[in-house]
Amino acid sequence: MKKRKIEIMDTTLRDGEQTSGVSFTASEKLTIAQLLLEELHVDRIEIASTRVSEGEFDAVKGITSWAKNKGLINKVEVLSFVDGGLSIAWMEESGAKVQNLLTKGSLNHLKHQLKKTPKEHFEAIAQVIQLAQNKGIQTNVYLEDWSNGMKNSPDYVYQFLDFLETQPIKRVLLPDTLGVLTPRETFKFLSQIREKYPKMHLDFHGHNDYDLGVANVMESIEAGVNGIHLTINGMGERAGNAPLASVVAVINDFFPQVSIDVKESSLYKVSKLVETFSGFRIPENKPILGDNVFTQTAGIHADGDSKHNLYFNELLPERFGRKRTYALGKTSGKANIQKNLLELGLHLSDEDILKVTNRIIELGDKKEVVTKEDLPYIISDVLHNQSYEEKIKVNSYVLNHAKGLRPTTTVSLTIDQETIEESAQGDGQFDAFMKTLHKIYAKKKLELPKLTDYAVRIPPGSNSDALCETVITWKFGEKTFKTRGLDSDQTVSAIIATQKMLNIIKN
Repeated sequence: MKKRKIEIMDTTLRDGEQTSGVSFTASEKLTIAQLLLEELHVDRIEIASTRVSEGEFDAVKGITSWAKNKGLINKVEVLSFVDGGLSIAWMEESGAKVQNLLTKGSLNHLKHQLKKTPKEHFEAIAQVIQLAQNKGIQTNVYLEDWSNGMKNSPDYVYQFLDFLETQPIKRVLLPDTLGVLTPRETFKFLSQIREKYPKMHLDFHGHNDYDLGVANVMESIEAGVNGIHLTINGMGERAGNAPLASVVAVINDFFPQVSIDVKESSLYKVSKLVETFSGFRIPENKPILGDNVFTQTAGIHADGDSKHNLYFNELLPERFGRKRTYALGKTSGKANIQKNLLELGLHLSDEDILKVTNRIIELGDKKEVVTKEDLPYIISDVLHNQSYEEKIKVNSYVLNHAKGLRPTTTVSLTIDQETIEESAQGDGQFDAFMKTLHKIYAKKKLELPKLTDYAVRIPPGSNSDALCETVITWKFGEKTFKTRGLDSDQTVSAIIATQKMLNIIKN
């Protein structure tokens, strides 16, 4: 069976740029346009609105010049207006060859915004279309607020479509401008239009106000549309537009009768670049693109992945140029840790894996996720510092730090089975902790080593709430040695390193 081709029109550079706070430079627009057409292989791009600004004009001119040299000029579209030919003149000068003419798709908009009759509106549209044809500019027509038009003034919409059948246009673009359609309504309205106008090229433009953008696009395809409008990362006004990556995955997995040309493996790369240019962050749980969507956290899922891929679906990360990762946290199990150890080329015994697992669970209660980059530090902390018997224990401590006052620390320490409490002030929290220890050891007539170096580091590539490893160098008589502490809190990691030192000198 021959597959039905669906055109993908990306409107990131026009509708997506209406995202609050987003404005692309001319060079960024050109780069994105090039990636969309040559890397992602979308069929068409809508890059701007006419007559917006001098900067927009320069951006369009740069894209059309490049597209003309590449033979892609007919894939580049610009939103235009029924303005007596002003938009056509702007397009001529900018080099654009395809206009998406914005018209009124509901009687409500026509009456209250334009204050015109349908006949007057259609006549003005016909004049713009004819002028465009005379200038060698192709026309597609947007029916703005079409979804409300179908809900509240369907006779007007059909009257409009009857008129458009008589015009030399290529496509009719049907937007759910305010994102008010349910999937059932989307299918119903588009099916009715498809049946009445079987030869008309129909595009559906879905917004995401009720988080129904992808579902409505699915129903539009079922209803027989020829094209769909999408944006990178779901960018767009208010809640945004139907997102390109999600829709591409849905079409490829659930519509075997449909073909599209978009290159899945480039989606993530292009989306991350647009994220950088726009400053519009991709949510961590956003399907296909989010940082967490190919991350297994529960140990049972990692175990299942090793046993006939029990927790896989069709959304394999490799399809989108990504990799599956296994997070480490309080729900992690042995399987998660083994997956990460394999990636790092490390091998541990079952006994050592259990020790590391317990330490990760303990740390997971303090922070959400332990990263793969943290793992060597945890292994070092758990396995490489067990060469002493723990005879001295820091039972508890209170660290006080207030503006205008010197930090104060109270420590409870058990030494030689005796528990001692002391308090002291210092120049910082750890300095106050050390001064407290000196008071305790003075009581016991014991000597403490001299701290000669103090270094804090975060595992390379780890995240913003990463573990801190504090490495302290001590000099005790003629002997110099180091101890390490690991925690998500810098001062706590230093205290852990210090407790190790106390036990080393005791032993």
